[in-house]
Amino acid sequence: MDFGLSEQQRDVRELAASILGEQVTAEKLARYDHYQQPRFDRELWAQLAEAGLLGVAVDEQYGGMGFGFFEAALLVEEAGRTIAPLPVISHMVSAMLPLSKFGSPGLKQAWLPQAVRGEVLLSAALTEPGNENPLSPTRCKASIDGENLLLNGEKHGVPFAQQSDRILLAADCEGENVVVLLDPRASGVSLHAIQVTHYEPQYRVVLDAVLIPPTDIVARGADAIELLRYSSELTTVATCAHQLGAADKAMRMTASYTAERKQFGVPIATFQAVGHRAANCFIDVECLRLNCYQAISLLDAGKGASLEVAIAKIWAGDVGHRVSYAAQHLHGGAGIDRDYPLWRYCTWLRHNELFLGGSARHLAALGEKIAAGEGFCA
Repeated sequence: MDFGLSEQQRDVRELAASILGEQVTAEKLARYDHYQQPRFDRELWAQLAEAGLLGVAVDEQYGGMGFGFFEAALLVEEAGRTIAPLPVISHMVSAMLPLSKFGSPGLKQAWLPQAVRGEVLLSAALTEPGNENPLSPTRCKASIDGENLLLNGEKHGVPFAQQSDRILLAADCEGENVVVLLDPRASGVSLHAIQVTHYEPQYRVVLDAVLIPPTDIVARGADAIELLRYSSELTTVATCAHQLGAADKAMRMTASYTAERKQFGVPIATFQAVGHRAANCFIDVECLRLNCYQAISLLDAGKGASLEVAIAKIWAGDVGHRVSYAAQHLHGGAGIDRDYPLWRYCTWLRHNELFLGGSARHLAALGEKIAAGEGFCA
């Protein structure tokens, strides 16, 4: 059995690597440091759209390539490898894929072709203050107003909310979940910028009697819960793929540096302690790749993957932490020099780790499942 990537998957990865590798440079990334300008390269975004990559997992009838989540995750991995200033996860994974699966034909026709062409930007509001469960919104309430809904409440850490044309958002509607497409410029919506360490545009979205017409309601009840579970799992695994790309790049930067940096007239890579620590980073990254691809492939095939998602989340958090520390250590003072690009990778690795949540807690929850007979142990 061939466990390698298919030809179409290799083509997608190579195309993404070619565009991002050529266009994303340390000099360009420096433009966004310290919030000098919003961290969104619209010219590069247009190039990905022209190459068809924004619609890699969207059906051909809506202008996409008709591939699946695996191909989209390979694009996200390359974005992580270059830490590209692009909303690939929030637009392509958190919003477009759930809309593709759960949206009505009218909603899909209205938004997906434009999103594939890069003419509109989509995002998703999955987190709330004090609530870690995206499947059960508590801080955002919807009430029925004739055929419309009225939204009140808030969401936290919504990526690219100000730049987006629509935001996929869930609320509690009189005891059942409802998912809508929110216009961030609608009356009653206020956006408050949040400053984060990796400079990605994020916002607190406050809703005050925001009117949602029935045409912008995506799902209700059980369908809404299923949509939120789907979006949450895809977003989690896509973040793991981003972490994989960033960790792989940091590891390779470290290997290159230690092969060139000399002490006592020889490269420090020849020192046993240095070699062992770099080798541990390589093993870590490959283990993350294995677990990440396992979860991606199951989700791509439409199979249940909650356990594999949890395992990938644990590995992504731990590997990002260990590789970041080892890369900084082996680089010495150069690792924290802001004229050298490693610090940006370490910042993103740390952000992804915190976004995914504490690995110790996830590991304890996984252990409870296995002990209850819900894991791999018979």
